[in-house]
Amino acid sequence: MFKLPGKKADIGVFGGSGFYNFIDIQEEINVETPYGPPSDSIMLGKIGDKTVAFLPRHGKHHTIPPQAINYRANVWAMKALGVSRLISPCAAGSLQKHVEPGDFVICDQFVNKTYNRKDTFYDGPITTHVSPADPYCPELREIAVKTAKDIGIKVHETGTILVIQGPRFSTKAESKFFTAMGWEVINMTQYPEVYLAREMELCTLNISLITDYDSGLVGDVEPVSHSEVLKVFNANNEKLRKLLFALIEQIPGNRNNCGCSTVLEHSRI
Repeated sequence: MFKLPGKKADIGVFGGSGFYNFIDIQEEINVETPYGPPSDSIMLGKIGDKTVAFLPRHGKHHTIPPQAINYRANVWAMKALGVSRLISPCAAGSLQKHVEPGDFVICDQFVNKTYNRKDTFYDGPITTHVSPADPYCPELREIAVKTAKDIGIKVHETGTILVIQGPRFSTKAESKFFTAMGWEVINMTQYPEVYLAREMELCTLNISLITDYDSGLVGDVEPVSHSEVLKVFNANNEKLRKLLFALIEQIPGNRNNCGCSTVLEHSRI
């Protein structure tokens, strides 16, 4: 039996590569889950009148590679803390010329190319099919796009994020194929994170921070390296921090303008 910590937070934020803290910590807690430990302890702080729970998905010292993250434990822990909105920024590569390094993309779709990841909370006995047709919360996306524009961040209002297994990056041949498919963004952590959050009826928002062009893009870019990814990502950290503070203050208290909180009503036979 796992003792729930009780209502502790309103908004959850997962930190990605190079983004390991952004709030003044008022409390740091460990949450036990039925799926094992989350990536790290969870930091709590305030932004305006909202309590925010922050968890670096790779751990504070970036010790957990993308294919080894305990996504179910991370999402379950956020839900157990009372979180109803989950913001999921991530470092990402661009698959299209017009999506430039330094841009932000508010993704609305994903394509999953990962394998062997635990990607559901519903292994039975109740058969549950949560639809991922629109995986990201439309209300949060709208607020994020407007807020980014208001504070002068170059933002793409939509985008499909391709999720690959990792830890390796794409070959040039793979990258050319992904570009030809018309997908905009490539990353290693959005799946199953976003789908698990949907199963938990959380409103979820992805903010993709473009750090580089993927290796096969138009055949004339240098192969991606992790050091270059972190260099550009670190340069964008202050922009992300500014966006998160402004965005979180704009999120309304109720969830009446999206269907995220009722997906299970339509998911069981």
